[in-house]
Amino acid sequence: MSQNLVVQDWIEDRGENLSPDAAARAGERHFFLCLALVLVGCGMLMVHSASITSYPTEFERVYLSRHLTFLAIGLPLAWIVSLLPASFWRTWAPFFFLASTALLLSVHIPGLGTRVNGSQRWIRIGSWTMQPSEIAKVTLPLMMAWQLTCPRIRRSRSFFVRLFLVWPLLCVAPLIVLQPDLGTTLFLALSMLIALFLGGWPLSYFVAATLALIPLAGTLLVLKPYQWQRITGFVQTWVDFNQAPYQLKQSLVSLGSGGLQGVGIGQGWQKLSFLPEANTDFVFAVVGEELGLVGTLGLTLLWIGFYTMGLRILRHLPQRSFAAIAGITLLSQLVMQAAINVAVVTAMVPPKGISHPFISYGGSSLVVSLVTVGLILSFAKEENPAAEIPRDSDD
Repeated sequence: MSQNLVVQDWIEDRGENLSPDAAARAGERHFFLCLALVLVGCGMLMVHSASITSYPTEFERVYLSRHLTFLAIGLPLAWIVSLLPASFWRTWAPFFFLASTALLLSVHIPGLGTRVNGSQRWIRIGSWTMQPSEIAKVTLPLMMAWQLTCPRIRRSRSFFVRLFLVWPLLCVAPLIVLQPDLGTTLFLALSMLIALFLGGWPLSYFVAATLALIPLAGTLLVLKPYQWQRITGFVQTWVDFNQAPYQLKQSLVSLGSGGLQGVGIGQGWQKLSFLPEANTDFVFAVVGEELGLVGTLGLTLLWIGFYTMGLRILRHLPQRSFAAIAGITLLSQLVMQAAINVAVVTAMVPPKGISHPFISYGGSSLVVSLVTVGLILSFAKEENPAAEIPRDSDD
């Protein structure tokens, strides 16, 4: 109660007249935003530290300057996004999804798409590159939430209509698999399942979808032998460490050499050309070496607090409303990406190139992560969300 009074006094000092409940929610939104900014600050520090090479030059500062440039783009964009009401995002969700699908198509057009390390995932605009699959991480949940709250679909009891809800993933998944990027495809599939679960999709459908995806995933592994090599290498990490893939070896060595308190910011050795992708996919290993167990657990607790507070600011929304489905899906997706990155770095799952939100270097990922926070804040401010979707008898 005292916390609510403090928040209420602070709101009144700013000239806003809100009820105690609204004032408390405003305070929670500000705390959620503060946690996000702390993650952004940690990312700035680790991007600069992890970019140091064995032969320090002015070039290593380029990573930090570019990271700051993307922050300068992402922060104002996230602020603008947070000011727009949930009704705006519900109205425009199909158009944003179609636009992101068009961008995924353009990746495969000669002259527009850019191939890096054997993968064609980027669009180059002058000296800047953009990864459309990152944008799909926002537009797909919005599209799923739009479908699940569409009156015609909501009232339908047809099996085929409900099954047709997965069509957005069927549109974007082949385009991402062809890049090739199986990890992002599976990640988007998990995000879609979260949205369907929040929207009240019958549990029997989840079982059927899982059984259908198992042979599909096996087929993809056969078509792409290097994917199978990643799985066998991951198994070797736990069976015979000497036979483990080089990247996983260096990652675990980095984490182990940090001990309890780490060797200090900027003092790590493994990032000096020993640990591949030190400032992107494996930046968490650098955190472990330089900040030790204290740093890795601290970052993990920060993400737990971020997720917990995110759920709190969305708790007043009806379960089946557009804002609730989209907001919780985007929040869960962001935290799930961080968890998967940590699992890869610690050899808990097979290696996959997935960045750590806010902490890894990367333009598209950083901007999209910031926009995601803006969307969550936009949905959290919704005071009159749409009515809940009625629960079906066979859920």
